[in-house]
Amino acid sequence: MKTRRRSPSRSKCSGLTTFVRAARFSALAAIALGLASCAIMPSSSRYPTKGDVRPHEGVASAHQLPIHGVDISKWQGDVDWASLRRAGTQFAFIKATEGGDHVDSKFQENWQEAKKAGVPRGAYHFVYWCRPAHEQAAWFKRNVPRDPEALPPVLDVEWNGQSVNCPKKVPREQALAMIDVMLREMEAHTGKRPIIYTDITFHKEILEGEFNDYPYWIRSTAAEPHVRYNNRRWTFWQFTTTGRVPGVKGDVDRNTFYGTENQWRMFVQSACDPRDHGRLKAQGVCRDMDPVQTASIGE
Repeated sequence: MKTRRRSPSRSKCSGLTTFVRAARFSALAAIALGLASCAIMPSSSRYPTKGDVRPHEGVASAHQLPIHGVDISKWQGDVDWASLRRAGTQFAFIKATEGGDHVDSKFQENWQEAKKAGVPRGAYHFVYWCRPAHEQAAWFKRNVPRDPEALPPVLDVEWNGQSVNCPKKVPREQALAMIDVMLREMEAHTGKRPIIYTDITFHKEILEGEFNDYPYWIRSTAAEPHVRYNNRRWTFWQFTTTGRVPGVKGDVDRNTFYGTENQWRMFVQSACDPRDHGRLKAQGVCRDMDPVQTASIGE
């Protein structure tokens, strides 16, 4: 039986084809890897180990601000708080309660471990619009310990159209009345003026022009806050829900404080936005600050 031999030119051509295919595959792999690394690339030299799976150019300015933190609930699973702290996390807001009968299953663990790791933390309550406000306030007070070293508590107000039992919206006046009750009760319990967390829709429909003596924590993941919120000064900004931070597996909300490192120290010490300290201190809302710090409130 005769063996069929390929001509030298065909062998050479086949080898060249294989090389080209391999080169193309390598190039595509490199591009894919590059895109993946871009998606989770560090957001700034200040926080080199933090990133975002879906970065948005509209919130680029958030990465330039010096004080960054996270918000955490059971959905983040087991959190390595020591790693979170080493990554430069300056604060954490931890879900505590929802409505009048739900406690986040990870709250007590997160609350204790964050303090142990040296991460300043505050507790937040998610409002359930089908439950009386006084019952929700009582539930928060029952489950969130008084801690003079904690950050101010947070009242999370947004519509929850995906809720099985309470997807409805309530009238504006009813919503404002409920918020007022809960803010006052949370302040009485913690000794600190609460922070109001909200999103674009709820702010537009309910909160514009309201509760201006309270610090606001606003959500805007695709644009600067002033683009989405009409005349609302903010203290905290949630700029992504797809952040990546050492110590947390998977996505985590990333947030930033509006001001400088010194203004952050003033906020922690006084439990008030430094811009409001002079006015609210007279009302007994804010704690005393170091005179040196006070002199540079407007820096």
